[in-house]
Amino acid sequence: MDTIIRNAVTDPRTGRVDIGIRDGRIAALAPGLEADAGTAIHDAGGGFAFAGFVETHVHLDKACILDRAPAAADPAAAISGVRAAKRDFTAEDVQARAERVLDMMIAQGTTLLRTHVEVDPVVGLAGLRGVQAAAASRAWGIETEICVFPQDGLTNLPGTEALLRQALAQGATVLGACPYTDSDPMAQLDILFAMAAEFDVDLDMHLDFDLDPDLSTLEAVIARTEAQGWQDRVTLGHVNRLSAVGPEALHPMFDRLAAAGIALTALPSTDLFLMGGEADKCMPRGVSPVHTGCTHGVCCSLATNNVLNPFTPFGDGSALRMAHLYAHVARIGDEDGLTTCFDMVSDGATRLMNRPPRPIEPGAPATLVILDATSPVDAVRRLTPPLLAFHHGHLTLTNPRPRLHPRGPESA
Repeated sequence: MDTIIRNAVTDPRTGRVDIGIRDGRIAALAPGLEADAGTAIHDAGGGFAFAGFVETHVHLDKACILDRAPAAADPAAAISGVRAAKRDFTAEDVQARAERVLDMMIAQGTTLLRTHVEVDPVVGLAGLRGVQAAAASRAWGIETEICVFPQDGLTNLPGTEALLRQALAQGATVLGACPYTDSDPMAQLDILFAMAAEFDVDLDMHLDFDLDPDLSTLEAVIARTEAQGWQDRVTLGHVNRLSAVGPEALHPMFDRLAAAGIALTALPSTDLFLMGGEADKCMPRGVSPVHTGCTHGVCCSLATNNVLNPFTPFGDGSALRMAHLYAHVARIGDEDGLTTCFDMVSDGATRLMNRPPRPIEPGAPATLVILDATSPVDAVRRLTPPLLAFHHGHLTLTNPRPRLHPRGPESA
């Protein structure tokens, strides 16, 4: 074997095992694997092993621009700030900033992500070109999927539809939407559903980025999904309005979303920062209660959204931090709930992206991360760092546990 990881926990219900890697795949999973003379040995020290975090919704093209567009206090101001800044984006500039964030994510144990990239007559395809170059340069450590979308509208910006078509023809594999910025939101939905069918791609939309309790846009998306037969191929991000309705509307809507095969992504850092600013007391949290959606059978994920830009002037690329933050927001402390939070940044997020399961078992790709935790619940509770990471058998990260140096009584 090329590599053996000793003393790893792949299932908290069982004991420690060794993970043997050969030719980029897991070759063996058992205690006490025998090493050859040239085998690289790593000790997980009882850390939890899994296939790595999955980031379903991030904006690499407009990350790290606080020096050009300061933090905003509301969604409209954030959109306006980025609109002005992106006039000066170049492919090289986008690539450098995207690589910075991808490096953060690799260091935090993410192995798969979907990034949303803006396409319109202002920025053209510069964002797409830059993100494609960054994805290629970091393919040794992370797999990147690109979703192109019209952040500033579609029907109100002539030329945008043609650019989206070019982007899909030139490597983007998912199509996004942003109807709330369009002068004709329903027409945008019609155009993009038709384009998704034409190119046979999934849809991942930004939806209802406010706290109005009107759920009619959700109803419109459900109707189009069912009419087109696009079940299990539509994801909705933000959907903050779900946090603004009571159980009498919320639970039936989750049932409808589950029946239509529509997935949801909550973006806790951005939504906490931007929602509810009009309140002068008892400010609403504004984060869609996706963990409740999970109990209704809706496929859900938690994601970062933005890193160091007007929408979210924070971020270190940690998907686990989003799970940890969401648990605080949703007041989740029990083991089942925390397990769900971890699932929404790992296996559940993989399902949302319509990817096959990523088990740690012989024959599977040796893409895995070892956390300094005994279980997913422990990881969410303590926000534990990754110790080791591999991508198709290639070692991508080492992060040794901190070593304490106590002062002895003789020096007190």
